[in-house]
Amino acid sequence: MFAGIKFMPSNAVLTDNRLEMFKYYTVDSNILMGIVSLILLINEYKYIFKKKFIPKSVHILKFIGTTSITLTFVTTLVFLTPKYGFYALYNNSNLIFHLIVPVLAIISYLFFEKYKSKYKDSFLGIIPMIIYAVFYITNVLYNLDNGGLTLKYDFYGFFFGDVKNIYIVLPIIVLITYFMGLIMLFLNKKLNK
Repeated sequence: MFAGIKFMPSNAVLTDNRLEMFKYYTVDSNILMGIVSLILLINEYKYIFKKKFIPKSVHILKFIGTTSITLTFVTTLVFLTPKYGFYALYNNSNLIFHLIVPVLAIISYLFFEKYKSKYKDSFLGIIPMIIYAVFYITNVLYNLDNGGLTLKYDFYGFFFGDVKNIYIVLPIIVLITYFMGLIMLFLNKKLNK
């Protein structure tokens, strides 16, 4: 998205070039997943060649990154695709951000992360979403137009044009993210016995 590379004709929505791209949770969660993957790669190298065990904190970072990117995947699939259409959300860099990276991250976490996870760690999965929500809601509230929301700042349309919906939508997204984390921890435990 930063480079504006296109490999198919585009009518993409919710995209920006340069620094404006960081306003999207999709971009932020993909960058987080990239950083986490790099940290994991370094630790895997140490494990394979130097026989150093991978710290549990690295596995927890992978869980946090995967939960974050899974929220991107689910939000795009369930909320944004019906609103904007499949092609608009899954072409060019959006194909990578919305589908390929999330699916690979989920597969990687579920099938290849072997560590003693604890269900209490599931609360850690909501951290990136909470940080982003603070930014998003602050931006929306700061830029109200005569007390009303504008699509320019509520660009996902999460609040359906009404400021009061923030009090409904935020807890729902927190719960969804938390339960996604719980499900991933559960499946990770079951698949890695």
